[in-house]
Amino acid sequence: MTDTDSRLEMVSPLMHPAFGPRIPAKEFYELPPEWFHVGSGPVYGRVDVDPGDNNLLDKGDGPPLGVRIKLVGRVIDSDGEPVPGTLIEIWQANAGGLYLDEYCDRPWLPTDPNFFGTGRTLTDENGEYVFYTIRPSGYAGPPGSGMWRAPHVHFSFFGPNLANRLITACYFENDPLNETDFVYAQQKYADDRDKMIARVEEVGLDGTYLQVVYRWDVVLRGPGATPMDVE
Repeated sequence: MTDTDSRLEMVSPLMHPAFGPRIPAKEFYELPPEWFHVGSGPVYGRVDVDPGDNNLLDKGDGPPLGVRIKLVGRVIDSDGEPVPGTLIEIWQANAGGLYLDEYCDRPWLPTDPNFFGTGRTLTDENGEYVFYTIRPSGYAGPPGSGMWRAPHVHFSFFGPNLANRLITACYFENDPLNETDFVYAQQKYADDRDKMIARVEEVGLDGTYLQVVYRWDVVLRGPGATPMDVE
């Protein structure tokens, strides 16, 4: 076991009482076995995906606080083929570590009236996606737990060839909190943790604002698949 692995060996966060409300209290609803084969593909809901839904920077009356990032990547299958038409939804904390969520247990963190923290898009014919957002802050775990979360962005994937909604998260290259993040630590193997890291591709300007471009490619199936969220 490496030094990094030993630092990451922590008690499961699910044992902390603060996580009790997040554990399902009822049985999961089971779909009929044949539904996937007779269905015509995913139904994304009553609201269409618009081109601007992937831009989290222009939803308020002014620019949000924080470093602007462009998050790009490619969604592929186990054979390395692109997966077009995949619905990707993201949600994240703001630059102060606060989610716009009524269940957020850190109300003392600063709000940002110009940042709502959610976006979505469809992959193009090459499986490519792009989001414009800000780099979220890390934050403390449940009060009294002594746990920390590194900056991260939650991702959901759902497409014509996916029987389930896949949930995971990306973390940012070289962030010092990665090694102490108790959710990231649930991935036991260094290779799996590495697959969850978004890497800097370019640093430049978005108009007059600094912008960092991160790339995070996602493999949906097979031995090289991106790990799903175990939070």
